Amino acid sequence: MLLRRVSLVGCALMMALATAACTGDGEPESQPSTSPTKSGKPTQKPRQITFGAYGSEEEVAAFQSVVDSFNAASSTRQVTLKSWPDHESALEDVLAGNAPDAFLTSRIDLGQLVAADALQPVSLLLDERGVDFGDRFSRDAVDAFAMDDELQCMAYSVSPMVIYYNTKLVDFDKMERRDYDVPTADDEGNRDRWTLAEFGAAAQFASRRGTKRGVWIDPTLQGLAPFIYSGDGQVFDDDREPTSLAFSDDNTREALEQTLQILRDPTLTPTNAQLARATPVQLFKRGELAMIAGFRNLVPQLRDAEDLDFDVLPMPTIDSRATVGDINGLCLSNDSDVQGDAADFIAYAVSDAAIATVASTGYIVPANTEVAASEDFLAPTLEPEHAGIFNASIRYMEVPPFIDKREELVEAVTPLLERLVTAPGVLDLDLITEQIDQASQAILSPETESPSESPSESTSESPSESPSE
Repeated sequence: MLLRRVSLVGCALMMALATAACTGDGEPESQPSTSPTKSGKPTQKPRQITFGAYGSEEEVAAFQSVVDSFNAASSTRQVTLKSWPDHESALEDVLAGNAPDAFLTSRIDLGQLVAADALQPVSLLLDERGVDFGDRFSRDAVDAFAMDDELQCMAYSVSPMVIYYNTKLVDFDKMERRDYDVPTADDEGNRDRWTLAEFGAAAQFASRRGTKRGVWIDPTLQGLAPFIYSGDGQVFDDDREPTSLAFSDDNTREALEQTLQILRDPTLTPTNAQLARATPVQLFKRGELAMIAGFRNLVPQLRDAEDLDFDVLPMPTIDSRATVGDINGLCLSNDSDVQGDAADFIAYAVSDAAIATVASTGYIVPANTEVAASEDFLAPTLEPEHAGIFNASIRYMEVPPFIDKREELVEAVTPLLERLVTAPGVLDLDLITEQIDQASQAILSPETESPSESPSESTSESPSESPSE
């Protein structure tokens, strides 16, 4: 795990913004070029830094504001923002050799980036700049970017999966008066935990009139994983070097059996006709669906939906609390000629003031715990009322192993997962879970395929480190 280097020495952030970059051992130093002024005296041209980020238009605009603030405070460095629509595009560009000096990445891409030698670890560089990643940042998020005893990238944002619910369709006070199972409220009326049975009761209550539906959970590895982990099951057969999914594991099957009693109930879930004309998120925004699972990036569009009142709860508990999520980090390119300057920018980007600018858009949960506890993120006058649920859920996130061919794995098993969750009729759980595991083995451990395979089928690439969904 990461060797934490928490130090009080090094360049302070504000000094780094106003002066030339601090550089670490072996770090290339950029010499500013000069050009003559009208008086004949040379002036320094700012050293150029590129920063790459992806996200919605609003997120990219917020990153531009961070870049502008940094540039306004420095006469010796000039940062230019490069943007991508999503992390897949960013990964493709970086692996193709077009990496900006500093860039945003998803934790699921970390394995490929490290294997490609695309990263300069940030541990020492950020320690020299006074970044206290020991106390002021989510330990879970920081540890997720640790590999080879180094902090490969600086944790920036973390977004656990939670349940969004329509507060008009799921009215806990009314449910309690009608003897439905409801999550227990504390002295202030907050509900921060609920069981699978209470989750099912909420779906039944919301569906009681027939025209509304109670719940939708995506039939994917990511959608089902929180329920599996909560029931003490496993998604993969090994946390470090998986060779198969573990859906036929006894605990996994038991967790799925309990969960599918809700997810396969046609009176609780959207009809085929509803899903043919709208996505689950659209149905939720229209008030036709009471609950969906999702991440923090749903918040802005839900706030913009007309006549929608919503809040959030953690993922329901079977045996223990669990969820999954996405973690983003800021990285340094191993090929950058201005690593010291780029490290200064990362140190600024994770500061309270800078990350608050992006957090206020509503799209991210800051890994910076000071900002995560502030009104910039919690937004007490806006929905969801209990935004602190996101922060509380981080400690229960299960981080998936790095695996090769993540997209191929998803493509191979998703049709079977859809059949598991949505196919009508009697379900043979033992059979379909075995089929899911077998389909995954063709991707995760092709060398163990049946000898009857053709040579071309049995000589698939051996796995290298790359994350799963």
